[in-house]
Amino acid sequence: MKTANIADLREQARRRLPTMFFDYIDGGSFSERTMRANEADFDDWLLDPLVLRDVSHRDLSASFLGGEHALPIVLGPVGFAGLFAGNGEAQAAQAAAAAGIPMCLSTFSICSMEEVARAADMPLYLQLYILRDRILCEEMIERARNANVKALVLTVDSAVSSIRERDTRNGFRTASRLRPGAALDMALHPRWAADMLLSRRPRLGNISPRCSAGRNFMDQVSFLSNQLDPTLRWEDIRWLKERWNGPLVIKGILTPDDARRAVDHGATAIVVSNHGGRQLDGAMSTISALPSVAAAVDGEVEIFLDGGVRRGTHIVKALALGADGVFLGRAWVYGLAAHGRSGVADAISLLRAEFDLTLALMGVTSIAELRKTGTRLRRTQPGIGNAAVLRRAS
Repeated sequence: MKTANIADLREQARRRLPTMFFDYIDGGSFSERTMRANEADFDDWLLDPLVLRDVSHRDLSASFLGGEHALPIVLGPVGFAGLFAGNGEAQAAQAAAAAGIPMCLSTFSICSMEEVARAADMPLYLQLYILRDRILCEEMIERARNANVKALVLTVDSAVSSIRERDTRNGFRTASRLRPGAALDMALHPRWAADMLLSRRPRLGNISPRCSAGRNFMDQVSFLSNQLDPTLRWEDIRWLKERWNGPLVIKGILTPDDARRAVDHGATAIVVSNHGGRQLDGAMSTISALPSVAAAVDGEVEIFLDGGVRRGTHIVKALALGADGVFLGRAWVYGLAAHGRSGVADAISLLRAEFDLTLALMGVTSIAELRKTGTRLRRTQPGIGNAAVLRRAS
């Protein structure tokens, strides 16, 4: 069957992966309400098109974080991607490079930042946590500088790790050794198992040089998880900026007050994010949070959105509501888990096609024109009223 959309890639990933790994990608925290809302709440916004306009030539490019990119898309950070396909992060980077877009590598990646940088010539960002062990954190920053990482993306919504009930049931990240049922499930997925057998032994590439992190993969995961610092405060941003003079993106902003604090503390950009619904369940969806955050920032820094982006229409709505681009998470990882590099390329291609057609059918030919014309979104959420219209000027 031909792949028609991201949902098709999700189903293909579900069939190829052992349950433990698919549930890690697919699941959220607690009741998964926020995770579901991230995607569903895009439907609260209806598009108002302009007609009888020449849309024969369209420009999908975007400028952000000091670079020119073919699309307003970043492959966002997803932990353990190398467990879903062999050398998964490097394969994804190659697909991003071919598409002309950046990739943000997770701290919890299987491939190291150096390996990913060697695998593909494209703008590489590094998602970072400020760790309890500041020396380890400094070492990672220096490695990022040497690997020509273009921006650090500081995740600030994970002072403690939430409960993800699917992972609890499967024993993912909680069991010290593989359960018999999980081992059997892996054996029953031969395509995935063969891919893993042909790949190297899994490790956390960004901390593996540290002997204290442990030699065993599960020991490394436990070590790094325990390094997340619950005492982190806004004042610690100064510590980071003293050690990194490149672009600094703060990821995990949902409120106007925190958006202003990020600006005041020197952020280059912010990501409106609730960690894909994997942290605070019951938090608002990112598309719902975006308009007030954009108003608070008022163009002083660039804004990205992540969470629930599965369609080209979602990208258009995010841009119309104030975003400069979107971070993809599950969308590209479904592709990776389904078909490796070609699956990531498929995910990007599907979203590109939908984004392109949506712009054309809206009567605009570029992101700049979308903003210049003040193309309207009509909000249908109960209590707001269909007449509510939000415009974003250039």
